[in-house]
Amino acid sequence: MNIQPGQDLILQKSAFLASEVGVQLSIHFSKRFSTGLFGGEGFIMQRLSGCGIAFAEIDGDVVTYDLQPGQQLVVDTGNIAGFTSSVQMEIRQVPGLKNKLFGGEGLFNTVLTGPGRIWLQTMPVSGVAAAILPYIPTRSD
Repeated sequence: MNIQPGQDLILQKSAFLASEVGVQLSIHFSKRFSTGLFGGEGFIMQRLSGCGIAFAEIDGDVVTYDLQPGQQLVVDTGNIAGFTSSVQMEIRQVPGLKNKLFGGEGLFNTVLTGPGRIWLQTMPVSGVAAAILPYIPTRSD
């Protein structure tokens, strides 16, 4: 990821791997209580600022979106790898009882509102664990 002056990047917790000297790593606190409580990533994320190239751990493939002002994208929280600091993040409850019971995606979604760039990961670590779990041998007594 290329960090530009004046445009901080917000990453999922513990995603930072390495960077050039001009990049500063700090903590980012979610501004909304509901985002921290129900957002999966919690209140604390990572903020990259300064200027230079940074490397982040992202699971699966990366899908990049450039949101226009006011444009929104609804995603599962676990698929958010990062976003520019100009993007607003909000947690919303999934509407409808049928969706909550039979939707298979949980009770909450994340709404990202532009302007800015977002990076989504196609396979969060929870998905990797669920995919390999059936193949892990268990000890039978």
